[in-house]
Amino acid sequence: MAEFKFDIVKNFGTVSDSNNGWVKEVNLVSWNEREPVYDIRVWQEGHEKLGKGITLTEEEIKNLKALLNEMDI
Repeated sequence: MAEFKFDIVKNFGTVSDSNNGWVKEVNLVSWNEREPVYDIRVWQEGHEKLGKGITLTEEEIKNLKALLNEMDI
């Protein structure tokens, strides 16, 4: 597996956490020294390991926010 670098520029908070020490977070992350993107994924405590997730550009996160605001939940 190819190595990659990441830098969590800003943590916006935790969506959920599980009993096994993994947490689902929303962060602004720079992957491989690229421009930071919004990132929603599971992390092991201490950010040593990461699971599957999704990255979104600023435009995409704004569109997602608008969609969520329209939902009746």
